[in-house]
Amino acid sequence: MNIIILNDYAKINGGAAKVAIDSAIGLAKQGHRVIFFTAVGPIDPGLIKSGVKIIYLQQHDILNDPNRLRAAIQGLWNIVAAKQMADLLRQYSPENTIIHVHGWTKALSSSPIRVALQRGFKVVLTLHDYFIACPNGGFFDYQANTICQRHALSFSCITHNCDVRNYQEKIWRIIRQIIQKYIGKIPSKISGFIAVSNLSFKILREYIPSNSMIKVIPNPIEVKRVEPVDVSLNKEIVYIGRLSKEKGVELFAEAIKKLDYQGVIVGDGPLINILRIQFPYIQFTGWLPNIEVQKILQKARILVFPSLWYETQGIVVLEAMSFGIPVIISDTSIARDIVTDGITGLWFKGGDVIDLENKINILLNNNELAKKIGFAAYNKFWENPFITQRYIDFLNEFYIQILMNK
Repeated sequence: MNIIILNDYAKINGGAAKVAIDSAIGLAKQGHRVIFFTAVGPIDPGLIKSGVKIIYLQQHDILNDPNRLRAAIQGLWNIVAAKQMADLLRQYSPENTIIHVHGWTKALSSSPIRVALQRGFKVVLTLHDYFIACPNGGFFDYQANTICQRHALSFSCITHNCDVRNYQEKIWRIIRQIIQKYIGKIPSKISGFIAVSNLSFKILREYIPSNSMIKVIPNPIEVKRVEPVDVSLNKEIVYIGRLSKEKGVELFAEAIKKLDYQGVIVGDGPLINILRIQFPYIQFTGWLPNIEVQKILQKARILVFPSLWYETQGIVVLEAMSFGIPVIISDTSIARDIVTDGITGLWFKGGDVIDLENKINILLNNNELAKKIGFAAYNKFWENPFITQRYIDFLNEFYIQILMNK
């Protein structure tokens, strides 16, 4: 097959980019002709070494473009991306080519997807977030700091200010969503959807066309099995993820400050500078290569996953479990589908810093319980690990189904 993978970024800056890049490399190793279509660099070294053909537009993402007018226009309809996609597709046939979309809202826009649809190509879209329905992509009210229950693009949705910045930004997002829906034809003309968890699929089900093919394929993680970590010897409490409001990283930092304990934050995002000033005793590492992240996990006493929004899966929770690290998750996040409260981890009340502190204290003050929960998590993960090779096999099967579905 020819497989064209679309993702805003060519570097790993979160779960979606990691899956897009790792799957591109894995599919290329199987002998497929893989093209990685991206807007924002730098390009991951693994992609370069893999032999994957890279179409790199050398653009800014919307948030970091110094030309704000250009950013606003590009975010609605990226003309350069549309033209480059049209040029690329002249070389391929819809009969043996799949377009697989991972991320498009930060730079690429829906324009290259529309070009592929117009030319009769089958498009598969992985639901790493909720952007096929929700203007801000998370069913999250940033003003109220809570999950939003409004129906996407309803009158109530359009008139309510839920944006992380202001209502003017919300209006822009609504315009983008309308363009995406009626001109970009997302989700109405997408051939197949991949949901990364049963719960995220359930949340989005009403927005997915009934004639689309849908498959739940969890995002993979690539870890080697080693002996479970003896967490009784470890002291660090770790957060891994994007540093943004909906991720609950501020909640994590506040709990660490009150506990006066050793905290490590791995990741980057819009809150990085504020957090560094407010919490100078927390170690901030930025984004790290996967091998370095795993080294940090092996020194962790606890991983905290404090997300305030639904999430779609929570790969880092699975990574921690694979090493036998006990996890504490918010009971409002989809990670509750992974973690059994009191057995393979602990749940805390979403958004409640006092309850989070209490749950952290439980695992800090009881070595045997921390080891017991970590070991149970380890066994649960390794019962049926979903590694990259299994993911690639599932992708191959799904692609063939999509291509054969005339």
